[in-house]
Amino acid sequence: MKLIDLARPLENTQYADPPGLAPKIEYHAHNDTTERMLQFFPGVSRDQLPGGEGWAVEEVTLSTHNGTHIDAPYHYHSTMDEGERAITIDEVPLEWCMGSGVKLDFRALADGHVVTAAEVEAELERIEHTLEPGDIVLVNTAASASYGKPEYVSKGCGMGREATLYLTERGVRVTGTDAWSWDAPFIYTAQKVAETGNADLIWEGHRASMVRGYCHMEKLGNLESLPSTGFTLMCFPVKIKGASAGWCRPVAMLS
Repeated sequence: MKLIDLARPLENTQYADPPGLAPKIEYHAHNDTTERMLQFFPGVSRDQLPGGEGWAVEEVTLSTHNGTHIDAPYHYHSTMDEGERAITIDEVPLEWCMGSGVKLDFRALADGHVVTAAEVEAELERIEHTLEPGDIVLVNTAASASYGKPEYVSKGCGMGREATLYLTERGVRVTGTDAWSWDAPFIYTAQKVAETGNADLIWEGHRASMVRGYCHMEKLGNLESLPSTGFTLMCFPVKIKGASAGWCRPVAMLS
């Protein structure tokens, strides 16, 4: 069995999130923490420790949406499934987070393009796959090639309302993208809203959960290493009480 890590690391970078939303990680090396360790052991001196070292530890300030993470329906709106209370990340059924993986290759689509149901259907026909309930659908966009660069947040296509509903009405409960957002980058959506006055375009893919609740992963990596089908995906979120998302380390298993 071959395992493929689909997670991006949590790191001190300004280029994986919009300005002001990046994580902050403070690293404390072994020689920095010796005195802290010795506080627990009165009478012991630094020279009694191997190499005089304490422990390595990190202090992290971050959002639940930093790094590779999985969003709960609660993130998108207070309701799901036509008016039911939206579930938080600690309430997401574990069964949703393990299933047969399907990769849709939309790398050729322009930045800001909003994927339609017809385009999803055409890609499924190309890869000769019929969706089954419980499939986990991953979207490979042009954003992946720009990860770690200033333009990353504005790169890639997005999944629209009708494309998302196309997936969820066939029993898909978890999806994912290598872009910063499941929806098209905000810079393009803002232009369309300004031109049309149609505020329904804002977060249209996310808000599709109001019809049928689903989760999606954002900021995935290594999707280009995956086949279109034939792999199993596991993507269990960190269990944070009442939260809108949880960090996860999705792993694809190829036999």
